[in-house]
Amino acid sequence: MATKQTESVTIISLRKLSLETREPPPKESKTFTVEDAVETIGFGRFHIALFLIMGSTGMVFFGYMVFSILFGLLADRYGRWKILLISFLWGAYFSLLTSFSPSYIWFVFLRTMVGCGVSGHAQGLIIKTEFLPTKYRGYMLPLSQVFWLAGSLLIIGLASVVIPTIGWRWLIRIASIPGIILILAFKFIPESARFNVSTGNTQAALATLQRIAKMNRSVMPEGTLVEPILEKRGRFADLLDAKYLRTTLQIWVIWLGISFAYYGVILASAELLERDLVCGSRSEAEVVVTVMDTEESQSPCHCHMFAPSDYRTMIISTIGEIALNPVNILGINFLGRRLSLSITMGCTALFFLLLNICTSSAGLIGFLFMLRALVAANFNTIYIYTAEVYPTMMRALGMGTSGSLCRIGAMVAPFISQVLMSASFLGALCLFSSVCVICAISAFTLPIETKGRALQQIK
Repeated sequence: MATKQTESVTIISLRKLSLETREPPPKESKTFTVEDAVETIGFGRFHIALFLIMGSTGMVFFGYMVFSILFGLLADRYGRWKILLISFLWGAYFSLLTSFSPSYIWFVFLRTMVGCGVSGHAQGLIIKTEFLPTKYRGYMLPLSQVFWLAGSLLIIGLASVVIPTIGWRWLIRIASIPGIILILAFKFIPESARFNVSTGNTQAALATLQRIAKMNRSVMPEGTLVEPILEKRGRFADLLDAKYLRTTLQIWVIWLGISFAYYGVILASAELLERDLVCGSRSEAEVVVTVMDTEESQSPCHCHMFAPSDYRTMIISTIGEIALNPVNILGINFLGRRLSLSITMGCTALFFLLLNICTSSAGLIGFLFMLRALVAANFNTIYIYTAEVYPTMMRALGMGTSGSLCRIGAMVAPFISQVLMSASFLGALCLFSSVCVICAISAFTLPIETKGRALQQIK
């Protein structure tokens, strides 16, 4: 019995000795990602300054459609900042040249070149999206609409004064000034930290994040910045990959439809005012031909110069673009991007049909006001959704291809608003409404909801 007890004690002693001499495990070093850094730094003065600069851009059509994809591809491969600067320089240069057009052919060509440059302005939204913390994206990105509204009101106000006095050429020259001035602000705008880490340039990304943290009087996360390097970026095949195929196709349909409706409303507003198509108050003969009594034109034309009251109506309807902004912000943050977009698209379809109601001038302005508010809300939501749904490796290309489809809708809209509307007012309205219904269904059935979702780095 004594021997057994001694052996037992010896074994216990060895176990104790083994436990006491075991080395402690090495302490793991802390790491963090750009997403962690963006969320930790939070929102502050950097984001406000960035929004003030990036909110001052504009849009045109065919050149935009052609170069939107190209600039998106290049931005995913070579950086957002470079493409944004090139687009600003290009747009400002050709916009100024447009005012010296010696003929209509030159005018069309130069405006196409402006569109090529302006197509790169979407990279401004990409940069804002990639720097904003998740909880602020749904609130700050829709506020970009304020800058679009300010530009629209400014150009209408300038047109009402400049065109009747010194002509359209001076209107273009004056309108080119803000774009030229904004180029000086590019020294402030950094390259996207998410793009830098995707290319392996971690030090540049870290320096940018530290600068933002200092400017916002915030702190960086503890540890080392670690992100995967993405060798393959900006590939069309990724957009049509099985994971994103349905999303991409539905986004393209929505972009095309929203643009078709947006520019349809703008052109229909001018057409309704210019030709008084509502309630058939003018005879068909008066609508089709009006002879211009100026020396500059001897050909029949159904256009005439806007009166001051027409400019006032345009200003009122344009202000409508911001009217639903607070509601839009609440919708995308509480209902989600998909449901909010499907609701506003459905309401857009309804208000297109309401334009057929025989009403007073005040009633017409009210309908146009609501339509402008709804189509602007649609654009707000799809811009945000597109920037959020794609990963960094193809975010710019996803926005670029969507912008290209958007221009197709914009180019088709004049034929409906200015040609079909003359032949069949109700037919044109039904077409606009039907497209909006299709977009509403597409939005509701999108497979990914991005509300509260962190931006993805890889697919």
